[in-house]
Amino acid sequence: MPNANVFRGSDASLVLAVDDVESVEGQFAESLIENYEFSNVVGRLQNVQVRVENELRPYHELGKRFATELRPGNINVSGVVERAHINGALIRLLLGDGATSPPPTGTIAQPSFNIVINLSNPAIPDNTNTLTVFGVKFESWSFSLPEDDFVMESATFKALRISAEEVGG
Repeated sequence: MPNANVFRGSDASLVLAVDDVESVEGQFAESLIENYEFSNVVGRLQNVQVRVENELRPYHELGKRFATELRPGNINVSGVVERAHINGALIRLLLGDGATSPPPTGTIAQPSFNIVINLSNPAIPDNTNTLTVFGVKFESWSFSLPEDDFVMESATFKALRISAEEVGG
């Protein structure tokens, strides 16, 4: 039976992990994740959004106003994370070595990592959902400095794929 429980944002924990520690991108991400202690729980996050878009292309036969077939196209995984803290971790995950020193000539390896979101209702701890976003790379970073609110940094990302797992029910 599928898990039919509802969750709140406060029921979630988010960690960053690396699958491919053999690649340059994976090694770089692994060192940053360990340095900033993101392998346990990434703190102070809010407004985490993950989007999956499936490009559908309708086929219209000559003389028909309605599509006769929908063909699947590319699948794109993307999202946004916001954090009430600025310590350089997210910008380093975006810029790689270019965040701390002048970039060398040629290409700079950009860290690639996974985002793991664990959802668990404290009233029913045996029922959990885990959402894993694979091959994440940050696309943009920004921060806001409001007059009467918290300073927030924000990063958008793109990913290779996503999986969801339910335990209990």
